[in-house]
Amino acid sequence: MPLTRNQAISTAQVLSEAMPYIQRFVGQTLVIKYGGNAMTDEKLKASFARDIVMMKLIGINPIVVHGGGPQIGDLLERLNIESHFINGMRVTDSKTMDVVEMVLGGMVNKEIVGLINAAGGKAIGLTGKDGELLRARKLKVKHKTPEMEAPEIIDIGHVGEVDRVNVKVLEMLVNSDFIPVIAPIGVDGNGDSYNINADLVAGKVAEVLQAEKLILLTNIAGLMDKDGKVLTGLSTKQVDDLIEDGTIYGGMLPKIGCALSAVKSGVNSAHIIDGRVEHSCMLEIFTDEGVGTLITNRSLG
Repeated sequence: MPLTRNQAISTAQVLSEAMPYIQRFVGQTLVIKYGGNAMTDEKLKASFARDIVMMKLIGINPIVVHGGGPQIGDLLERLNIESHFINGMRVTDSKTMDVVEMVLGGMVNKEIVGLINAAGGKAIGLTGKDGELLRARKLKVKHKTPEMEAPEIIDIGHVGEVDRVNVKVLEMLVNSDFIPVIAPIGVDGNGDSYNINADLVAGKVAEVLQAEKLILLTNIAGLMDKDGKVLTGLSTKQVDDLIEDGTIYGGMLPKIGCALSAVKSGVNSAHIIDGRVEHSCMLEIFTDEGVGTLITNRSLG
């Protein structure tokens, strides 16, 4: 169906607005953590895949890191394996880790690869085991109650944190025009597998690559102040102050913590964006308004 005159003018205006952003980001690396509603809604999945392919076509290098907690929970339930959580983290014994690898490294990873390839891209699916991409170490969880003199260390099984990232694997793929899609499973020196928080993996990958941007898709409109208004642009100091005064708390702290760490470690900007909006990645990167919160060390004036 042909465009009306007004629709054509609107399209031209959008492309014109995007041009300076495209010029600025060509050749740069963007690390995108993919999760939430964007990963489960069919229309949002298709729009995300098209965004990633468009980035690659215009000369930007996207790297996707994905989660999959709900999918893991669903399969564990179907297998009658009970889930336990400590401080919001899934206790992962060997049997649970087998399911995690099956879901993240198999089902979810390959679906994302398929979506990107169907949209015209060239995606390659990886776990941290491939080429020792993600060397992991066991995560030590501390738990303390007011009546305890010292915190206790709790063993939550095969849950890890990133020890190091093998940059050569990613550089090889990016330089060959492939789009890496990473499942957040790491491996230690003994060959044992570990489930790692996808936000943390995305943050570390962005740090070691000194990426232009770290983009975290969420199920909220962005960081909000105490009146419920979205904070569109923040410096790292402002974010530190918001954590200090309790505006940022609870479940958002780990996500904001990894974004803050990335920016303080040399990533130019981190974005907390609303993955419930179609083409949210493109809107955040290539429009003046965006659809979330930007965190940067640069002047926002």
